[in-house]
Amino acid sequence: MDVFDRLKAAAPDAWASYVEHDFVRRMGEGSLPEEAFRTYLVQDYLFLIQFARAYALAVYKGRSLADMRAAQAGLSAILDVEMGLHVRLCARWGLSPDDLEAATEETGTVAYTRFVLDAGAAGDLLDLHVALAPCVIGYAEIGRRLAEEIGPGLATHPYREWIGEYAGEAYQELATSARRHLGDLAARAMTESRFPDLARLFAQASRLEADFWQMALDPRGPR
Repeated sequence: MDVFDRLKAAAPDAWASYVEHDFVRRMGEGSLPEEAFRTYLVQDYLFLIQFARAYALAVYKGRSLADMRAAQAGLSAILDVEMGLHVRLCARWGLSPDDLEAATEETGTVAYTRFVLDAGAAGDLLDLHVALAPCVIGYAEIGRRLAEEIGPGLATHPYREWIGEYAGEAYQELATSARRHLGDLAARAMTESRFPDLARLFAQASRLEADFWQMALDPRGPR
């Protein structure tokens, strides 16, 4: 059991609330309302801007070139791949990159992203990567599971591009590298007495991921 599995095992309810959320289930079924998916995409675009800052912080906090290169790979995945997916999908509704960047951050977006940035600013590189792990590695787990459940039907699935992106080889390799790097950091910086604090950090990040899904499902009043 690597450190990522240990963290999941230490926070089963928080992890399940995230990866088994109704948003994920309905996306897999293809019954997720388009409005909810659009709300999620816009907020996730803003989320990714802040996560890019978190990876830039990880470059700064890196104590070796290997640490810095690992953070650079995450930063590149956000700026060069994930944000492009959001732009392509949102263009269907006439939303430009400028429209996305000018959107208002919802409370759930602010809560989660600033939590991660604070974890990195106040802690060390291990704290930061533990806070990042539910998103980075969790999306790979969710994407792979949904693709396996849907099977050949993915070709005509309404959310095939999103699922295919995170189930695809490139993102799966990125998540595997992130998981390996998390293990390397833990081997260097984690003690058993420190593990409960890291598990609490991981659990809170997982709950905030669940809140992020829920934000897209909740009815939205006039802005």
